[in-house]
Amino acid sequence: MSLLTIILNILLPPLAVFLKHGLSGTFVISLILTALGWLPGVIHAFLVNGTK
Repeated sequence: MSLLTIILNILLPPLAVFLKHGLSGTFVISLILTALGWLPGVIHAFLVNGTK
């Protein structure tokens, strides 16, 4: 995982997920979790972007 991905995971979780997975269900889930609270969005982004 690159430094840019880590920074985006923390600051803008949906953008980080979008850059790796595009417009998919994962991106929509990231948007919803981030809207519900910043921390769930960050956790989801790290889980999704950390796996290959």
